[in-house]
Amino acid sequence: MKFKQLYSYLIHYLNLNQLLTLKTPKMNKLKVLGFAAVATMMMSSCAMVKAPLSGYLYTDVQSPLAVTDNGGSSKVGSAKAASILGIVATGDASVTAAAKAAGITKIHHVDQHAKNILGIYAQYEITVYGE
Repeated sequence: MKFKQLYSYLIHYLNLNQLLTLKTPKMNKLKVLGFAAVATMMMSSCAMVKAPLSGYLYTDVQSPLAVTDNGGSSKVGSAKAASILGIVATGDASVTAAAKAAGITKIHHVDQHAKNILGIYAQYEITVYGE
């Protein structure tokens, strides 16, 4: 079946002409536009966060990020970054910022904590342990 024949078939038998031109009764237009809006929102950028695992509705995961052979971990520092709807993201979640916050010069290990709520709010936190 050639493309032109397939196109004609779809237009005629599936009545796609009404959907493509939106020549439908007012209520059907609202349904089509509503569906298009919801589909666009679901496929658009949401607040996502780096995590070893992630859930579509909710994520709250802690995991190790790095380990060194330096001994001792008497100091703990953390740094956070957050995102709202994937539109606005702020913060400094770097290892350097977390180490500087606690005055750590020798890093023992680094953990990460990721949280995401419905793709609306996401938070990423780095925790540095060391001396």
